Amino acid sequence: MPDTSKKILVTGAHGFIGQNLLAQLRNLGYYRIYSYDVEQTTADLAAFCRDADIVYHLAGINRSPDPDDFSRGNLDLTRELIRHLIRSNNPAPIVFTSSIQAELDNNYGRSKKAAEMALLDFREKHGNPLYIFRLANVFGKWCRPNYNSVVATFCYNVAHDLPLQINDPERQLSLVYIDNVVEAFISVMDPDPQPQPISDTPFYSVDPSGSISLRRLAETIAGFRELRTNLEIPDMSNPLVKQLYSTYLSYLPTTEFRYPLVQHSDERGSFTEVIRSLSGGQVSINVAKPGITKGSHWHHTKNEKFVVLSGKAVIRFRRIGSSDIIRYPVSGTKLEVVDIPVGYTHDITNVGEEDLITLMWCNEPFNPEQPDTWICPVDVCESEE
Repeated sequence: MPDTSKKILVTGAHGFIGQNLLAQLRNLGYYRIYSYDVEQTTADLAAFCRDADIVYHLAGINRSPDPDDFSRGNLDLTRELIRHLIRSNNPAPIVFTSSIQAELDNNYGRSKKAAEMALLDFREKHGNPLYIFRLANVFGKWCRPNYNSVVATFCYNVAHDLPLQINDPERQLSLVYIDNVVEAFISVMDPDPQPQPISDTPFYSVDPSGSISLRRLAETIAGFRELRTNLEIPDMSNPLVKQLYSTYLSYLPTTEFRYPLVQHSDERGSFTEVIRSLSGGQVSINVAKPGITKGSHWHHTKNEKFVVLSGKAVIRFRRIGSSDIIRYPVSGTKLEVVDIPVGYTHDITNVGEEDLITLMWCNEPFNPEQPDTWICPVDVCESEE
């Protein structure tokens, strides 16, 4: 069990990674957390460093028109943190968010590299455990568009119906999901098992969710907007697509969380498709007026599941070629799933005094060219006589 009494210092607490880390720490029951960000003072940082049992040093500058900001935000703040820990003689472990750009010759990369060197020197002289995570292309909820990640920018723009700009469409990105980063960071506090550094280096990494070109990334995220029209769901068996879709939803305007469905109505009731997927099938809502019977057909391969949500009904079955009729009384007062096996003609009749509302799942979306739906009454089928 984790020691939730640990005193945890998080610098850059209001940033992308900081917000996610703080949220999960609180979910896990950690309650002694010192949040440090731009509104805090040097005195605050000194006090936090005196008390902390572990330091998550996430604060830094990713982008700025002023080259000196990188040194101030990445190197100078790291040195200040180190000074406070030395003055307090605090042996707390440090988790530092660096970047793969530390190997590049640019203002950001050089400042991150210098901060790494300062921390490695501090560990050498004072013995504090040190975990330098060189991260690349982290994405997920609460990431700032046009600042932290191209994924955030694409998600925001698509969700707000803005154009996407792609300068190098074939460039490959290795994407790391924020939840995996947070999990790796928190695992540092668990002595068994400890995260392992990249071989022959003092640095740590987080496994990417996958690699994708900028072109494909843009197409994937742009496609999410169309799902409200075609009712499809993404390929949830693909971890990267699943995480990208979750990220995209977090950028929806607060006025656009809901969207309408097409309701097909007549005097008998209505039928409304909710979700469709080539791998997961189709989910629909069927409404039947009192006394109405729906169905009276059978399938070779298509199979369904019915759940009555409200009202009372009888679902009847008859195996093709047989005269025996099977009856299942169902109602919304007792939620249960009724399987609709292949080879049985079936119908559902509203035997109550109110609308019958049934949730229906089918193993494949309806295809008018190959419907696999054969009309045959449950009571009698002339072709069988």
